[in-house]
Amino acid sequence: MHIGGLLKYSLIDYPPHISCVIFTAGCNFRCPYCHNPELAVTGPDTRHLSRDEIMDFLVSRQKYLDGVVISGGEPTLHPDLGGFCADLQSMGFLVKLDTNGSRPEVIQDLVENRLVDYLAMDIKTDPELYNQYIAHQADAAALRSSVQIILESGLAHEFRTTCVSPLTTRETVKAMAELVTGADLHAFQHVQNKKVLNPNFFTGQKRVPSDAQIDEFQTIMAGYVKKAIIR
Repeated sequence: MHIGGLLKYSLIDYPPHISCVIFTAGCNFRCPYCHNPELAVTGPDTRHLSRDEIMDFLVSRQKYLDGVVISGGEPTLHPDLGGFCADLQSMGFLVKLDTNGSRPEVIQDLVENRLVDYLAMDIKTDPELYNQYIAHQADAAALRSSVQIILESGLAHEFRTTCVSPLTTRETVKAMAELVTGADLHAFQHVQNKKVLNPNFFTGQKRVPSDAQIDEFQTIMAGYVKKAIIR
């Protein structure tokens, strides 16, 4: 597993638990507004932390951390993810996975083997539009399958959408809401346009929705899920 970063302490990534965040390197999506470009596309600026280094850190924090968040990049691209999750649980940590949902078979395996305790999936827009904005070979059926696996997993979970035009509109939010109907939580997040994967995406275009628009997105989503919030 290529680990590209470590946030040693967080109160916000796995509430209400105290956690650390491990960032895997490499992603199969190319979201233009991605704020971890050095993790999405690996290169000279991407760090490489050894598994031993991470494990030594976790051993030293067993008394102080409740959980570990595995984020990215995209963690499900790494074949040793399941074994890594098992090791974390054997140390007494709760495990939260952040995923883009592109590999439902990996999510299914983690769920069946109870290797994660919390699942968080990013939904960028209507799955049918991913090919246009996110990845040329994105599989809408795989994304829908991942959502269904998470909804039926019996595990605590959430879905998240970063609000950015034209991916997030009343129409796409309605499509996403129908997809995640019954979910525990859907969170809308504000986009940031600094240190992103493709700065030109923001040049000469109004990409940042207004607060009023995001409020409307939350209102739409609230009719379909148990809880809809804005972060």
